[in-house]
Amino acid sequence: MHFHIITTALGVLALFSSIAVEATDWTQWRGQDRDGRVSASPSANWANEPRLVWKLEIGQGHSSPVKHGDQVFTHSRKNNAEVVTCLSFKSGEIIWQKSYPAPYKMNSAAYAHGKGPKSTPLVHGGRLYTLGISGILSCFDLRSGTLLWRQDTTGEFDQTSPLYGTAMSPIAAGELVIAHLGGEGDGALRAFDSATGKVIWNWNGDGPGYASPVLVNLEGVQQLVTQSQENIIGIALADGRELWRIPFSTPWQQNVVTPVIHGELLVLSGLDNGIFAIRLSRSGDRWSTEEVWSRKDVSLYMSSPVLHGDLLFGLSHFKRGQLFCLDPRNGEVLWKSEGRRGEYAGLLVSEELLFVLNTDGEFMVIENSREAFREISVHSVADSPTWAHPVIIGSQLLVKDFSSLALWSF
Repeated sequence: MHFHIITTALGVLALFSSIAVEATDWTQWRGQDRDGRVSASPSANWANEPRLVWKLEIGQGHSSPVKHGDQVFTHSRKNNAEVVTCLSFKSGEIIWQKSYPAPYKMNSAAYAHGKGPKSTPLVHGGRLYTLGISGILSCFDLRSGTLLWRQDTTGEFDQTSPLYGTAMSPIAAGELVIAHLGGEGDGALRAFDSATGKVIWNWNGDGPGYASPVLVNLEGVQQLVTQSQENIIGIALADGRELWRIPFSTPWQQNVVTPVIHGELLVLSGLDNGIFAIRLSRSGDRWSTEEVWSRKDVSLYMSSPVLHGDLLFGLSHFKRGQLFCLDPRNGEVLWKSEGRRGEYAGLLVSEELLFVLNTDGEFMVIENSREAFREISVHSVADSPTWAHPVIIGSQLLVKDFSSLALWSF
């Protein structure tokens, strides 16, 4: 483990004293509101070396853990089966574990990532939903692990997963659970009754990308916004109608980035496409989109940005990973870090701090500032690649590496 501090003692003390107090559950992709915001404990000293509370081998994969109450849930692979595990948050002890056959043949270009699941589970209404790398959607009873229903689209679509495996994370809204199923050139964004698995609506306008949708209210209409295989789309939550689309493609069809909403603007990005904001307007049933600003000197690949007030933080794929901060109102880039910060990073943001976990297992603590890039500390928290998004609960950090899950305490 390596560790270093890049700040002054007085600056650290001032920073920690103003961090929000509340610790919460973490029940889906990027947290309760799917936006990467965290409430960090004021008693935590993020500049000190963290203490390892427990570490457990749970299987391969880059699926992020989720937390509900005193339990943590993971989705991973062991041999030719996908495994769902319920753990004690405090001790790491296994409470229940379920598995099911899930053979999968990898694309050679993604061999280093392994065959493990990439999609983050979802906790909703006393149930746990998982989406496997081959597109198997399952619903389990949260308490017992009993399988309640399962959707396997084998035979329905030409392929059951995109080229590099299913990566989108399901989303819940009321009594609906929504997932983008299928594969290259043939798929459906589909809403299910969360209790029974019955299909409520179906949008089959494009195959899935690797991005996870967000639920927003724009022009008075609740809609799901996401990147599909070749488009950015807005789909009505009520009935699955396509409201609007923007043709959008990236090299090797790698549409990955979770959209961010700032006021009336949607902030979007993709590999070699820069970063840009659009405004939507509606006249009756007709929707139109207008590009408000665009930057080409920063561009997101697999990492999704986080928003704090009028600051947007992200990891550009330029210079082999360059952290940046921009003003989402006008696209002005406020600062950039030096390069080589990682091929991918999971970003979290609190009132005063930016947290970054890169693929090398480096957990960076950075000042949440518009003036300049100010790194406070860097901690090594894993010995194998960390593609899974990190989770912060109060003063504790959950990290999933290639095959194990660890809990750290600050």
